[in-house]
Amino acid sequence: MSLEILILIVILIFSVVIHEVSHGYVANVLGDPTARLQGRLTLNPIKHLDPVGSVIIPALLVITSSPFLFGWAKPVPYNPYNFQKGGKWGEALVAGAGPAVNIFLALFFALLLQVFGTASPEFFELGFAVVYINVMLAIFNMIPIPPLDGSKVLSAILPLGLSMQYEKFRSMLEFNPFLGFGIVILFIILFGNNFAQLIISFSRLLIGM
Repeated sequence: MSLEILILIVILIFSVVIHEVSHGYVANVLGDPTARLQGRLTLNPIKHLDPVGSVIIPALLVITSSPFLFGWAKPVPYNPYNFQKGGKWGEALVAGAGPAVNIFLALFFALLLQVFGTASPEFFELGFAVVYINVMLAIFNMIPIPPLDGSKVLSAILPLGLSMQYEKFRSMLEFNPFLGFGIVILFIILFGNNFAQLIISFSRLLIGM
C-alpha cells in the first residue's frame, strides 16, 4: 500500500471517528449518557473502527481510483428515551451533529489552504484531501436514505402526517440494514461519479480555486 493511499485512509478514519463522537457528545448534552458510559466519547480510533467500513471499503475505493471515497465507523449508541432536552428535535440534533462537524473541518482546512496553501504542494494536497473527504461525508450522510443521518433530520422537519409515514419506512430499513445499505450502494453505483464531481467542485469553491 502506497503512502498516498495510507494517508487518505487515515484522513477518512479520523473524519468518520470525529463524526461518530459528535453524535455521542450531543446525545450526552441532551441527557443520554449511553455513549459516554460505553467509553465512546474518545478520539481513540480503536474504539470506533469497523474493519469493513473503516479499512476494507475505503482501501478498495482508493486502490481502484474511485472518485467516490466513503467509509464508516461503528455507530455510537444512544437512547432517545433518555433525552431531557431537544424535544422532537432530539434525534435530528444528534444525527445532524456528525455532518455539521465534517463541514466545520472542511471549512477550517479550506481556510488554512487559503492562507498557507502555497507553502508546499504536499501541504496543499493534504489539506485538499481533508476538505474533500469531509465535504463528501457531510453531504452524503445528509441524504435522507435510512440509515444515513439525513433520514433522522428529515423525519423531524416533515409535517406530522408525513413524518409518521416516513418513520415507518425508516424503521423498516433500519431493522433490515442490508436493505438500507443496499439502497445506499445502489445510489453510489448509479450516481457516485456525478456526486463525486459535485463534491470536488464544491471543495474547490471552498478553497477559492
